[in-house]
Amino acid sequence: MAATKTMTLAQAIHDALRLMLRENGDIVLLGEDIGRNGGVFRVTDGLQAEFGEERVMDTPLSEAGFTGMAIGMAMAGFRPVVEIQFLGFIYPAYEQIMTHAARMRMRTRGHFTVPLVIRAPYGAGVRAPEIHSDSTEALFTHMPGVKVVCPSSPYDAKGLLIAAIEDPDPVLFLEPMRCYRSVREEVPDGKYTVAIGKARKRREGKDVTVIAWGAMVPVAMKAADLALERGISVEVIDLRTLDPLDEETIIASVKKTGRTVIVQEAPATGGVASDIAALINEEAFLYQEAPVARVTGYDVPVPFFAYEDEYLPSPERVLAAIERTVRF
Repeated sequence: MAATKTMTLAQAIHDALRLMLRENGDIVLLGEDIGRNGGVFRVTDGLQAEFGEERVMDTPLSEAGFTGMAIGMAMAGFRPVVEIQFLGFIYPAYEQIMTHAARMRMRTRGHFTVPLVIRAPYGAGVRAPEIHSDSTEALFTHMPGVKVVCPSSPYDAKGLLIAAIEDPDPVLFLEPMRCYRSVREEVPDGKYTVAIGKARKRREGKDVTVIAWGAMVPVAMKAADLALERGISVEVIDLRTLDPLDEETIIASVKKTGRTVIVQEAPATGGVASDIAALINEEAFLYQEAPVARVTGYDVPVPFFAYEDEYLPSPERVLAAIERTVRF
């Protein structure tokens, strides 16, 4: 049996980065303050001292500049891992990702690929200032050519990051800030991968399927506990990957339970939850005993500080949606 260590999600990501830097000399890290300071959340702490400034690079404050440079490096044979300090800071780099990283395989008819990972902490609930708390993952799931990964646990974070670094195409790796140090889990010491595009069934249930990702998975699990106290059996699906979606797992679950609640912290309009609801409508409509319910953030910018608690889906809001769906 492989040795394990108890890790937080942040520690698991750090462990994956260190392991891959040791294994493959073509892997380089780029980002603002990731070297000398070890990153805003200290996820890259100590890596520049161990591997040097040419492999763990502090960049200027120019997301478009260093993301564009990383795309060129990936096409030249490197495997860059870019850190965007917060997902809300990625917008200057959107053009580089959308116009070049996502399209290069098709543009060159497979002669070039872009084995690039873009790490980005995201989400509300940590009392961060404006722009730091955005959940705009749907901007990237709408972009063919980029995979979007979002772990919620330390084990999945390490395995998915290693898989993302080894993937031949660009991967946006979303890291829910509220999960960085809020949960600990046994994580294998060595190298392993978690398959991109495969969801994880967190809990078996028979009455309702609740689908969530990132920081909403603990919320969904708590709501499932509350529902069980009321005699409602909830199946919880952790998507882990938003693009490509694990359609097989989603559809099998919603056919079994006949009722579905989708939880996202992003604003309701244009979100991933809407795409999942459309998928269920197309593939499992006749199995549904009630309309698909969504529990989401609101169509406003994430409000400051304590008001985040009113914006974010809570276990109580999810429970209310579960009970409405069961009663329908």
